Amino acid sequence: MGDSGRKAFICGHPISHSRSPIIHNYWLKQLGIAGNYTAIDVAPETFPQFISGLNEAGLVGGNVTIPHKEAACALVEKRDAAAELIGAVNTLWLEEGVVHGGNTDAHGFAANLDDSVPGWSSSERAVVLGAGGASRAVVFALQQRGIKSIRLVNRTLERAQELARRFGARVSAHELVALPELITEADLLINTTSLGMHGSGTPADVTRLPNTAIVADIVYVPLQTPLLAAAAARNLRTVDGLGMLLHQAVPGFERWFGKRPQVTSVLREILVADVEKRG
Repeated sequence: MGDSGRKAFICGHPISHSRSPIIHNYWLKQLGIAGNYTAIDVAPETFPQFISGLNEAGLVGGNVTIPHKEAACALVEKRDAAAELIGAVNTLWLEEGVVHGGNTDAHGFAANLDDSVPGWSSSERAVVLGAGGASRAVVFALQQRGIKSIRLVNRTLERAQELARRFGARVSAHELVALPELITEADLLINTTSLGMHGSGTPADVTRLPNTAIVADIVYVPLQTPLLAAAAARNLRTVDGLGMLLHQAVPGFERWFGKRPQVTSVLREILVADVEKRG
């Protein structure tokens, strides 16, 4: 198949909120590639058929979002190392008709920090809030970049313990009551929970953080969550979640369309405007 009309997608349920089509179609236009990227609503019960029918549908690959990431991990024939350890797939591609699955969320998280707060990976101690799928991708990224101590804090301790076991020695699990103490020595505080989405409160008291700490939130609606606003008021370095969305899209686009796109301030501004308009 030549570059005439390569078709890629994002699938989820629901999917109308997805901003991925804005990103990929912008890059297609910028790079002068004939192709398209569309959002496809796929209900959980039809997801297995959807995966097995990619080739027939003439699709070169695509992204997977909520609620299909774990199911995709089980259904694909081959997985990359990140998907294997994270236990979730967000990127699909075909090689000789075989469906492969990867996870680019960890890459997106680290690349966003590289962009926003260069030198972040010399941090020794990270506190990660939440133990869901996004948390697994963040922990994977932190481990890859050599963060020595990763403290996972979650409402239900069992979930955090399960995650700590999955990732090994440098990751420890803690209850919420331990948070005020833990953040007094955190170099990096990362929120992977939905708390703060649509302005719904803050998951941690940033007044207890060291002055040198970096605060990151993977939520990007609103762009400045209450957690980031409180950190900025203290003059701490902050990183919003929009950059992770942009950077995680890069490896998938390169696989499907053959060129590596750039995350630029122009593209970021297009997304910021969309977030401000649609929320």
